[in-house]
Amino acid sequence: MHPIHRQLSTMIINNTPIGPGQNAIIRLLVGRLPTDTRIHLNVHVYRSVNPGPVVLLMAGVHGDEINSVEIVRRCIAQKMLDNLQRGSVIAIPVLNIYGFNNFSRDVPDGKDVNRSFPGSAKGSLASRVAFVFTKNILPLIDHGVDFHTGGSNNYNFPQIRYTASDMRSKELAAAFSAPFTIATSTIPKSLRKAARDAGKSVIVFEGGENLRFDGFAIEKGIAGVHRLLHSLEMLPDAPPSDGSIFIQKRTWMRASRPGMFRWWKKSGQMVRKGEPLGVINDPYGQEEVPILAAKDGYIIGHNNAPVVGPGDALFHIGY
Repeated sequence: MHPIHRQLSTMIINNTPIGPGQNAIIRLLVGRLPTDTRIHLNVHVYRSVNPGPVVLLMAGVHGDEINSVEIVRRCIAQKMLDNLQRGSVIAIPVLNIYGFNNFSRDVPDGKDVNRSFPGSAKGSLASRVAFVFTKNILPLIDHGVDFHTGGSNNYNFPQIRYTASDMRSKELAAAFSAPFTIATSTIPKSLRKAARDAGKSVIVFEGGENLRFDGFAIEKGIAGVHRLLHSLEMLPDAPPSDGSIFIQKRTWMRASRPGMFRWWKKSGQMVRKGEPLGVINDPYGQEEVPILAAKDGYIIGHNNAPVVGPGDALFHIGY
């Protein structure tokens, strides 16, 4: 990988200059609550004296995805970013302050920030958060990692997702080297789509479940950041990778009936077509329906809900 070389110049965020070799924390006003309480976005900036790429590490786009916040927080707390060999890192541990404070995926008006990009200064709360990022941060970066977890009751085995049509993002994902590397398309109005439209390559890390700390996923995320920055010659070394399995296609195994769901196979495991993955029971001990793998592949995510309805997603199979 060949890093982008920017000229040594002063970076300006919210009228605050950050020169080469300087680190800073910038507070961006993103809105206020009905009580007139101001909500600020904390932007951590780390700059080397040597030219190089500008990399974004961002979490908390969905406020209930706590693993994502912890990954970026630890990168900051462990001082991984304090002495870069080249380039700059912009780290934002929590983008959706509203959702984080309310244990919610969304902002109080029910909108999803990650379906609101590029945003509007006069739009909904979600749109205004997206706008603040798009205006102040997106123009400064070259590459980025957007950290997420699975949604409610859904566990994602640590995985890095790249844009199938963007070879640069595939290179970044390969350098990150999560257990699974997955080719996906961009979602309209998502951060990754807005970045792609602006000519920036952003990859997405998924690991664990919302509102749950998962040590394994957190460690894989931190190690991936270390490897990515090392590949860009921004850090002197990095932990070795255990290898990554590249996934080209995915399918969900869904519940054929309602009932009590028990899984026998877990995320990360390889499965064969026709192999039993779990079972759905009625609560009265009268009926039991096995769940059989539809394809050869790997379980990249699963549902942790003990009770499911017809059509609910149970196992995410990558192949």
